[in-house]
Amino acid sequence: MAIAGAWKRTAAAAAGLALLGASLLSAPAAKAADAADAPRPPATSAKAAALIDVESGRLLYSSESADEPMRIASLTKIMTAITAIEEGDLESMVTVGQRAVGKEGSSIYLKLGEKMKLKDMLYGLMLRSGNDAATAIAEHVGGSEEGFVKMMNDKAAWIGLERSTFMNPHGLDQEGHLSTANDLAKLTAYALKNPVFADIVGTKVHKAPNPFDSWDYSWANKNKMLALYEGADGVKTGYTKTALRCLVSSATRDGQQLAVVTLNDRDDWRDHASMLDWGFEHYRLKTLAAKGERLKGYPLASGRQLRYPLAEGEDAGLSNRLVLLSPEKDALAYSLGERGRLEWTLDGRPIGAVPIYEAGSSRIGQPDRATASFRPGGMFPSRPASLGAALSRSLKALFAAGGE
Repeated sequence: MAIAGAWKRTAAAAAGLALLGASLLSAPAAKAADAADAPRPPATSAKAAALIDVESGRLLYSSESADEPMRIASLTKIMTAITAIEEGDLESMVTVGQRAVGKEGSSIYLKLGEKMKLKDMLYGLMLRSGNDAATAIAEHVGGSEEGFVKMMNDKAAWIGLERSTFMNPHGLDQEGHLSTANDLAKLTAYALKNPVFADIVGTKVHKAPNPFDSWDYSWANKNKMLALYEGADGVKTGYTKTALRCLVSSATRDGQQLAVVTLNDRDDWRDHASMLDWGFEHYRLKTLAAKGERLKGYPLASGRQLRYPLAEGEDAGLSNRLVLLSPEKDALAYSLGERGRLEWTLDGRPIGAVPIYEAGSSRIGQPDRATASFRPGGMFPSRPASLGAALSRSLKALFAAGGE
């Protein structure tokens, strides 16, 4: 569909210009918050801690040591699980090998040659923290433990974890096997966007077929936060003699999900409850753009919802700008109906963007794509499972666009 000439001239004049939020989408005026007015986080016993809003990826709190690489024990298994979910076949059968049997530390007591569906074994990995499960999964998905570890590190780099190095899939102490509270918060926010991962870590008890006995395996989740904190829905406990107590927890309240990371914390259950309460109280999600919302003065509309957690008074630091696509330079996106993007900043820092379409475009009615990578440069669409999936998605979008 051709755009009217008047719209073209108006858009050309607007392209690339910074525009106040209230000029395009409704944004109430607010008093600017001084740094001294920022909410004061609760004290913790952790050597390092971080709190993140899962939807936006905004770190709401980072302790002074949150970027210091440390031992992370079984929090490693968050990366093991999301790597296996994204790269493996959940319905495939894992055959337990010699390296997995009798692995030291926590275990689900797998037997040599035992076969179990990958999805079931992931429950044993995350609910019971089975080191034998971690090794069997790694060998199954990666071809070898070493091959899987490379996949873990490749995924860490892709997500944007800047200070994490994985040496094994289980988290037993090993030289060089390190991550940070901030990196683990980002990893958790990424993983929780995957519905399979989210379902596993929020499960209190899981049963799986036992090929050697008449009774099924029954695994109760070690994460006490699921019972202690209202709305808790994940994620993972961890402990070794050198890492000491480590914990990642998540909870959802009024449609907002937060995740907390603590490393080396002797009072982690209490600290997590306090940090979650603090986050929900002081950083509520604000809708910056609603899906289908019209831009003031333009025959354009937002292609998806954008929400961001803001403390009291931070609204005044919001601004946005409309960046338009060129039919010549951005031919593919333009042919699929996209006309530009609305980019948002908070005190000059990029915080998100939404695609812009002509009002009434069929593209607005399509499901949103998850944005989950924390690579430098901002949030990026989640990687499709395969090239075929990417091509299929592109073709569906093209036909749905109806020649706009």
